[in-house]
Amino acid sequence: MSPERLRRLLESLRRGEVTTEEVVDRVKAMSFEDVGFAKIDHHRRIRNGYPEVVYGEGKTPEQVAEIFSRLARENANVLCTRASRPTADAVRERVPEARYHELCRLVEVRREPGQAVGGVAVAAAGTSDLPVAEEAAISLEVFGSRVERLYDVGVAGIHRLFAHADVLRRVNCVVAVAGMEGALPSVIAGLVDVPVIAVPTSVGYGASFGGITALLAMLNSCASGISVVNIDNGFGAAYQADMINKLVTRGGRKESPS
Repeated sequence: MSPERLRRLLESLRRGEVTTEEVVDRVKAMSFEDVGFAKIDHHRRIRNGYPEVVYGEGKTPEQVAEIFSRLARENANVLCTRASRPTADAVRERVPEARYHELCRLVEVRREPGQAVGGVAVAAAGTSDLPVAEEAAISLEVFGSRVERLYDVGVAGIHRLFAHADVLRRVNCVVAVAGMEGALPSVIAGLVDVPVIAVPTSVGYGASFGGITALLAMLNSCASGISVVNIDNGFGAAYQADMINKLVTRGGRKESPS
């Protein structure tokens, strides 16, 4: 349940449209919903500002569809990451308005897109990094952040990144996605005055060790202002970037132009 729905429920009580017992029952259900194989956290948006997000891997399509549909009953916007095509099909049988982004394996319902605020740049070193970058970008858009995509701007052709210097200067946060040697976040952090969230990807030949090389390079960066999330974790970077962007926006920092 969102804070807005809770306010409407309390207003209904004040106007005498619902009984106290009905409100008590609804508030009890706000905590979590036990469906046997999962305890769905309906209270999370009230606590954290974001509803629970479903991680699709390791769950059956039917389990994901059940969780997703119950979240969709209580929340205007819902996300499922790492969803296979069969999982997405199962979700859309229960929630027909759900949309599947095959590149990044993300399912979303976005009933209240609202006005995008602030600005976050999502920079991807190479085209092979786009599945992770798009997971971050679409998650940010669902959360309500304005997104600027800077794709294929890796250090092998660094002039491609410099061509977007104006974007890097006007955003409130940068999500930098890179595999191989993971150098992109260090370069960006040396150019901007905002936080950079580094996302190592599992892209690269054998000595990349499935993203370990990029992860260690980002953790050992000599550039300041970098935080690092787990390998291929575009969603985790988006969550942190959205929090930063909205804190800054509420404080009156610059807004990217529409």
